[in-house]
Amino acid sequence: MDSNVTTPLADREGQRESLIRVAIVGYGNIGKYALQAAIEAPDVEVAGIVRRQGTKDCPQELVGYKVVTEAQLDELGRVDVAILATPTRSVEEYAKRFLARGINTVDSFDIHGQIVDLRRSLDAVAKEHKAVSIISAGWDPGSDSIVRTLMESLAPKGITYTNFGPGRSMGHSVCVRSKEGVRDALSMTIPVGQGIHRRMVYVELEEGADFDKVVRDIKADPYFSSDETHVFQVDSVDALNDVGHGVNLVRKGVSGQTHNQLFEYNMKINNPALTAQVLVNVARASVRQQPGCYTMIEIPVIDMLPGNREDIIRHLV
Repeated sequence: MDSNVTTPLADREGQRESLIRVAIVGYGNIGKYALQAAIEAPDVEVAGIVRRQGTKDCPQELVGYKVVTEAQLDELGRVDVAILATPTRSVEEYAKRFLARGINTVDSFDIHGQIVDLRRSLDAVAKEHKAVSIISAGWDPGSDSIVRTLMESLAPKGITYTNFGPGRSMGHSVCVRSKEGVRDALSMTIPVGQGIHRRMVYVELEEGADFDKVVRDIKADPYFSSDETHVFQVDSVDALNDVGHGVNLVRKGVSGQTHNQLFEYNMKINNPALTAQVLVNVARASVRQQPGCYTMIEIPVIDMLPGNREDIIRHLV
């Protein structure tokens, strides 16, 4: 960390511990992988896990960690960053509460059209409480956003196509599971090409649920309303589930006055594992920023890596 950067860590009772203490808020798919990523990070310490149900029905792998409700947060001691492993639509309310405590927040909010509004909302709270919020920090939006930014800088005129999948969308699946009458759901994203996608949704229904109403509710949701969406009723979602996903990013454009510049980026991933790794990366970056709210394209990429800055430059430049 550069000595001339004022960070929230420096403001907390004069403490300058070398480890960044994180609390993982929520312990679903992303929360589990966030714990793994935090354990492997050399500069991160897990302060604890925040669950709505606290220690009730606590998973065996959390034995040895402090597990609390949000009301019991003070029991974790110093928390520098809250990793919000929560559904997208609850991110804003959680972030505001933690920021009001002076705790940095990072999240994987994934409704692209609402990111600017969320940034504006959390920026005011973060600055008021001298904290930092990094939003939409998954792989898309998130790390893919950085790639798109780089591609556009290399060919300022042109078109970029983002082609997702085929794979499971966590955000879309969570959205469907929230619908009345749905016991479990899997939403698959199928790339048609040139940035156009088809949503294949598989639902396991509660007894007596109206399938036709479930279909209407899904297709009317902003997560699905702009895409071709097909919904199927199945006996078991678990029998179909695979957390793999991926992306193909292509930009064709013009560098200066030279046409036909073509860039391509491909990735095949475990969806929640990569999202969780990005969240830990930006948790680290958050303590190196001035108070406010940021997206990933606004913060230096080097701030996401552990270690000495000159060593990183020597290795990567």
